Amino acid sequence: MKRARIAVDGEIHAGEYRDGVVETDAGQFVVGEDGHLAPPCEPSALYCVGRNFAETLDQMEYDVPDQPAFFIKPPASIVAHEEPIPYPTFSDEVTYAGELCAVIDERCHDLEEDEVPDVIRGYTIMNDVDALDQPGRTARKAFDGSGPLGPWIETDLDPHGIDMYTDVSGERRQEANTELMLFDPYHIVSFLSERFTFRPGDVIAFGSPANPGLIEPGDTVEIWYEGVGTLRNEVAPPDR
Repeated sequence: MKRARIAVDGEIHAGEYRDGVVETDAGQFVVGEDGHLAPPCEPSALYCVGRNFAETLDQMEYDVPDQPAFFIKPPASIVAHEEPIPYPTFSDEVTYAGELCAVIDERCHDLEEDEVPDVIRGYTIMNDVDALDQPGRTARKAFDGSGPLGPWIETDLDPHGIDMYTDVSGERRQEANTELMLFDPYHIVSFLSERFTFRPGDVIAFGSPANPGLIEPGDTVEIWYEGVGTLRNEVAPPDR
């Protein structure tokens, strides 16, 4: 089942998404007519794992990590499906990364791997926008608009062995399968839960395959994960 949130007249309504309609307790709302899709959850943080595909290590000349390498994006980084990604004013070298994400459903801490499926609400997609010419991982990855998220949460998904691709303005830039991850999604959630107390709506992103090329204002980025759907955003000019 797909769970979505839709913004209608300044209010957010949550419900099941089917064929362009979000069915909520307040009624049915047609996406694009009654309102637009909002971010699918309200995380207190987005926990992001990098260097989780061998081809990424090869591209960036990284060593193979012995444990998941992670960073955190704030809620201010979130951009909804179909909303513009603001090209940062402070960078001239911006790239993308198509990532599968788990959304946490309940407050939890220090999970065993076999407990992880019970606390996951479902899965969504994130674009890990990266200002490559900035110093340090936080400066590169944790700015406003650096975390497009959506379009919805798929509640019935096994994250293992699913295909993905990323197209930028119609050009195929990424194509992979989650079986190529170095660290299993459930292991990642367990690993991070030992360090952080997760709250409902928190997002855990599992990393991206190699991402050749940059994005520029006017580009459209489409990230597809099998069983979830497509996250689509256009890159907007810098807001100076």
